[in-house]
Amino acid sequence: MSEAGSIASSTSFFVRHEFLIRRLHSLSGLIPVGAFMCVHLVTNASVLNGPETFQENVYRIHGLGKLLPLVEWLFIFLPLIFHAVVGVWIVTTGVPNTSNYAYGANWRYTLQRASGMVALVFILYHVFHMHGWLHFDWWLAMAEPLGGAKFAPFNAPSTAGAALQNPLIIAFYAVGIVASVFHLANGLWTMGITWGAWTSAAAQRKALYACGVFGFALLAVGLSALVGMVGVGSGEGFEQARQIEEQMFKYKVEAGLIPADSHKKVHEGDDLPARTYGLEPVEPGQDAPESTETGD
Repeated sequence: MSEAGSIASSTSFFVRHEFLIRRLHSLSGLIPVGAFMCVHLVTNASVLNGPETFQENVYRIHGLGKLLPLVEWLFIFLPLIFHAVVGVWIVTTGVPNTSNYAYGANWRYTLQRASGMVALVFILYHVFHMHGWLHFDWWLAMAEPLGGAKFAPFNAPSTAGAALQNPLIIAFYAVGIVASVFHLANGLWTMGITWGAWTSAAAQRKALYACGVFGFALLAVGLSALVGMVGVGSGEGFEQARQIEEQMFKYKVEAGLIPADSHKKVHEGDDLPARTYGLEPVEPGQDAPESTETGD
């Protein structure tokens, strides 16, 4: 084997295909990962219009039925895993130059990578916290005592809100949202340069302004969603949300749209609320008991 062939064979897969991988990484950050984040934050912010709006949006999503896991894996999880793996590779192989060239673009270069790592940790926690990562019963039995799998789709507002009552968790979610939004907005600007959408200095300045406006708008949506969720997680907000959920669930069952014994619902008599949420089921007209969940 020639010396050149020996060097090529010993080169990592990432290095050999770096150009293509970086282009796909850039593209996946916008579609579908970035697009999904925008939809996700807007959907969550719909709770500000009332728990019934958010709950109906969740019903709409779960209306995909058996197709939902396929859609989630093809258009959310696999692209996100690809983007995260390549992102970690870029972070571990890149050399920041802020100490030598402390310009705004160089600081955004570093912040882009730092925010990506924070966003990755946040997303891993968020998915575990609300969904437990995997939906196997044996796995959930281990995840729930550790503070995972707190979200019940057919009790969407109350369970999501109840899971966000710990001040430390609220603060962590706020940091995670800020990091995720910055990573998307700044990444959109960088993507435009990578793909030749804006090449001149003037075009880049205009694009930076537009991406900044987009980022601040999306951040307002994300933080508003967090505030709205916290508001329906306790007290009168929780009681109203649980009553609305019960009414909507009853209507869906009577219409034959969902089964009465759905595992996506917190049912009266189940130990799920006490075990997972620290809450007891609330019937219409009944006062909501205080949560004993610490959120740890």
